[in-house]
Amino acid sequence: MHHTFNHGTVINLMTTNPKRILITAFEPSGDALAAGVVRELLTRDPSLQIHALGGNKLKDAGAQLLEHTTDHAAMGLSALKQFKTHKQRLKTLKAWLADNPIDMLIPVDSPAANWSICKLVKDNVKGAKVIHLVAPQVWAWAAWRVRRLQKWSDGILCLLPFEPDWFARHNVPATFIGHPVFDPNCHAPGSDDEAHDLPQSELRLILLPGSRRGEIAKNWPTMVQACRELLKRHPGDDKLQVVVAALDQRLADMIKTIASEQGCDDLWQDRLHLTVGKTESVLRWSNVALATSGTVTLQIAAHGKPMIAMFNASRFLYHALGRWLVTQHTFTLPNLISEWQSGNRVITELVPHFGKVQPVIEEVDKLLANEVTRQHQQTELAKVIGAFDGKVFSVEAADQLLQRL
Repeated sequence: MHHTFNHGTVINLMTTNPKRILITAFEPSGDALAAGVVRELLTRDPSLQIHALGGNKLKDAGAQLLEHTTDHAAMGLSALKQFKTHKQRLKTLKAWLADNPIDMLIPVDSPAANWSICKLVKDNVKGAKVIHLVAPQVWAWAAWRVRRLQKWSDGILCLLPFEPDWFARHNVPATFIGHPVFDPNCHAPGSDDEAHDLPQSELRLILLPGSRRGEIAKNWPTMVQACRELLKRHPGDDKLQVVVAALDQRLADMIKTIASEQGCDDLWQDRLHLTVGKTESVLRWSNVALATSGTVTLQIAAHGKPMIAMFNASRFLYHALGRWLVTQHTFTLPNLISEWQSGNRVITELVPHFGKVQPVIEEVDKLLANEVTRQHQQTELAKVIGAFDGKVFSVEAADQLLQRL
């Protein structure tokens, strides 16, 4: 495969063998954050040959796509089909690497798929460096897997400020580079116009049920039932409005279907609204958030909005397996950062939660009903996001990668 570039802005004019990088991303989130880094790398050095297993965002940023691995079709395969597909992928990749030796592999998150690619590169490409973009969260649930990092990794670029300390204790070189949530190169910022178009009221609650089908299936039934009671407690169009922010139309359809199954269709005629692909604008509009625990909690914190985070789990599976596998008792990103900073939690997290609606209603209502409580959480969240000051994720990532090439 050849790489075309603009001869007018090439900085490595003397390079006869341009450096070749392979990026491997298996989820839309990984595709999006790696794309911002690729744009920055190619701006600095247009002679780089960047190939990727990924999605359209990586392709649009200038990477040559070897395989589309982040679309819904690829992610929706059964476990057995995924295993077979990945086995074939490794075979194809091994042959491709023989013809196209790389200087660097950048695996993005998705450790289940990426471990085997790290091993493949280390075993077959002499001198190739493996630099992880996003630390595999072995500190949370699988410290024993750190051995794989010691063996197959040359370094980790961490998105969370407390991660390098943990990896240093396990002899894995790691650098904090900031988070894409705080990097305008990695996402559209939303608009005040879109926020003003949403229904205005004294209390404005955003519901964020998740960015994956599995998360929505587990958490949205509880959220929509809690919503019914909260609307009753705060009657009147000018008192409380609620907006569900769906990532895309496919997930929006799923949200509508589940609401219907829960007997909550009537809420759409009341004060419950649905937006698609406008999360940033809805966050600007909101003054309280209820979210499924995940990266979105950091996105909410970036907007300085008080929140409750939840995640429904199977009680049986959690007690049978989860509590033995999971080595920590704090799960949400704002709380993990706050505990690292000061030893204290900053938000209420119902994780793991087991589907009960009443605790969700009570915790959200504490924020809705009390402006002082909201303001206190906002003050604490400002300290959390202070940990990211001065770190522009895509710029820091490009700096670190180019130093290591």
